Amino acid sequence: MSRVAVIQEAPMPGQAVKPGFDWWLASVAVLLAGLGVVMVLSASGIMAERMAGSKYLFFKKQAIFYAVGVALMFVMAWMPRRILYGPVYVWLALVLVLLAMTLIPPFSVKAGGARRWMHLGPVLLQPMELAKIVLVFYLAYFYSSKQALVKSFSVGFIPPVVVTGLLGVVMLVQPDFGGAVFMGMLFFLMSLVGGTRFVYLFISGLFGAAACVLLVINSPYRFKRWFAFLDPFQDPQGTGYQLVQSFFAFGSGQITGVGFGSGKQKLFYLPEAHTDFIMAVAGEELGFIGVSVILSLIGVLMWRSFRIALAQDDLRDRFTAYGMALVLGIGFLLNLAVVMGCVPPKGVAMPFLSYGGSSLVCAFLCVGILLNLSRRRPT
Repeated sequence: MSRVAVIQEAPMPGQAVKPGFDWWLASVAVLLAGLGVVMVLSASGIMAERMAGSKYLFFKKQAIFYAVGVALMFVMAWMPRRILYGPVYVWLALVLVLLAMTLIPPFSVKAGGARRWMHLGPVLLQPMELAKIVLVFYLAYFYSSKQALVKSFSVGFIPPVVVTGLLGVVMLVQPDFGGAVFMGMLFFLMSLVGGTRFVYLFISGLFGAAACVLLVINSPYRFKRWFAFLDPFQDPQGTGYQLVQSFFAFGSGQITGVGFGSGKQKLFYLPEAHTDFIMAVAGEELGFIGVSVILSLIGVLMWRSFRIALAQDDLRDRFTAYGMALVLGIGFLLNLAVVMGCVPPKGVAMPFLSYGGSSLVCAFLCVGILLNLSRRRPT
């Protein structure tokens, strides 16, 4: 920020500095997640009744996650900054341990051929969601404290590449290709504003793209997913089934939708209806109007998030707010891209809307950190 901008935003002598808590951001997050709880009830009722004899199984769990997430959001909003920022490397070590524990059978939970979850007492945790937040804390600390050396290769580029790469490698072992791609995108976009030389990012991007191609070529199921993405209707009952059913859901909704709870695709036609593909259910039941409302709420949330980042005078605060906004924004973008067939199908949850405690609580944590930064801003 320029010196002029800093002076203009500073309070006048004798003027009280009032807390700038962003109630717009908090309200939209609570409203969006509340809509998600309702959509989980609609999307998961049939499956829950078959699995547990009660159609409210996933709804009740999501309601509990919702309450915990809102509480943690306000805790983070008023947490002292020294506690929030303090042990960056401790957070990194803890996340790496949790990610490694997903590979150890006594702790891990295998689902869909991958080990991305673990038992933490009675809680089922997906450490990848926490890893996104911790990576932002680390990159914000690194780029704010190494500005004098950020253009150098050995000091300004290698350390964040190693840290991000280590997190990505553990995710690939799980395997979680989508999670590794998410981390790569987060690193690239934060490094771009952090001051890293673009030539370093360009070359690393080429290596990353080459690695992705090799992983797709050498993995039969990833290879099939790629061709399903290119033309899902070529094999609508096989590799293209998921995308085809998603398209049918969106197409059935038309302008006003078929009505809440009246969707047909969730009746075991659309896989992962209450998790990764919940937006397809929303498209069918709420139609173009309902989806437009959801996207408008997402737009307001992202606007307030980036506004908070731009309002920060301290470099670390600005990078942290920017990174938290990216965690939410990339999640929204990738999930929508998957359900609309713009990218190959990946297990990316829709922030605030998809069923899952780790995803919902961590989305609220991101908003809580943004609120913490917003209330320190002069108004």
